[in-house]
Amino acid sequence: MSAVVRAWVKSPTGPMTTHFWGPVANWGFVGAALMDMNKPRDMISPKMTGVMCVYSMLFMRFSWMVQPRNYLLFACHFSNEAAQIYQLGRWAGLTNE
Repeated sequence: MSAVVRAWVKSPTGPMTTHFWGPVANWGFVGAALMDMNKPRDMISPKMTGVMCVYSMLFMRFSWMVQPRNYLLFACHFSNEAAQIYQLGRWAGLTNE
């Protein structure tokens, strides 16, 4: 194993920590939102989508403020925020379908 990989594995944000596995698990939210883009508009729950937007905004801030900064968590919630906002736009009829 190279020294760079070994250093990353043992780092405070490496795969031996929740700084790594928490964001990896959260990518499921992004995947679910992307899969829902193929479903009809009337199946979108505006309340749940709004909650997911607030949740992702809060955790984007958390991932930025925590030390060491968790860029993987930030990227995950940024992606989820974009997907959920798109879903809200679909629900509101702001997109061409």
